[in-house]
Amino acid sequence: MVFKRLLGSLGIGGPTVDTVLDPGAVTPGGTLSGHVHLTGGNADFTVEHITLELVARVEAEHEDGESEGVVAFHRFVAGGNLRLAEGERHSVPFSFPIPWETPLTELYGQALGITLGVRTELGVAGAKDKGDIDPLAVRPLPAQESVLEALGRLGFGFRSADLEYGRIHGTGQQLPFYQELELTPAPQYAHRVDEIEVTFLAGPGAVEIVLEADRRGGPFSAGHDALTRFTVTHDQVDHTDWTAEVDSWIRRLVDARGHHGSHGAPAGYGQDGGHYGEHHAPDHEHGRRSGPGLGTAVAAGAAGLAVGVVGGMVAAEVVDEVGDFFEGDDEEEGDEG
Repeated sequence: MVFKRLLGSLGIGGPTVDTVLDPGAVTPGGTLSGHVHLTGGNADFTVEHITLELVARVEAEHEDGESEGVVAFHRFVAGGNLRLAEGERHSVPFSFPIPWETPLTELYGQALGITLGVRTELGVAGAKDKGDIDPLAVRPLPAQESVLEALGRLGFGFRSADLEYGRIHGTGQQLPFYQELELTPAPQYAHRVDEIEVTFLAGPGAVEIVLEADRRGGPFSAGHDALTRFTVTHDQVDHTDWTAEVDSWIRRLVDARGHHGSHGAPAGYGQDGGHYGEHHAPDHEHGRRSGPGLGTAVAAGAAGLAVGVVGGMVAAEVVDEVGDFFEGDDEEEGDEG
């Protein structure tokens, strides 16, 4: 028995953990549930805690360029103080709400190229911690989906998505990073902008939408960025003509005063068409929705967000990213700070 305990302290023959999430994607602010399955090792052990941690692969800009790292953004203690006999099997159910600002990983079942995971930490007395990590799928809230559908109907296309470390000043952002969805411009705006970036900051009552346009320069002027911000309440979803609403946002964006300089510098935003302030400075007519939405565009292979890129190239890249992320987690964890 003493020899078994010694091996257990070295992580050999100790308990193992397998976390199984309930099927289907969750929404921001929704409930994540599943079971943590434990299997006893070659001796009796006491499980001091079972902790679930949400992690994301995030990009950070710094003086030397860009780098990627793993950021933990939520923790939940699923259980603990459990005696696990030799070879015993035990299952611990869990259910907890995820943060409202949790990034989107998919749109109509198509991967967006964002890597999120649920990491299980098993604290075992007399043994090294055992870990397990599982990919997390997050689909849009109705308000987010309404905006994306409208952009698709207007002719915008999906280019890429990423997570940026830093904060958007002047907003109610809670997490230490934010998600950017980069879109190709609709034909009617292609002569004025190179790209549109959309950021959603969801909360219990509303979603803040930050729009940024990379505006083209003219023969006698340089290109620059323009930014604006809008707030949509969750109960507006079924009472708004989203195509007209979002089109008015884009028109206001491309006509607005912008700032010169690189992304990430202090800049102006309009809140519901109001005052201007700082944005993206890093810390280091009513009616029901109608017409062919983004889902139709994706299914038909027509113009719209997430059409060819998400269905093909990005989906292939995600497989590699997820593999690298989960296999290399131990190596990157030390650089999390």
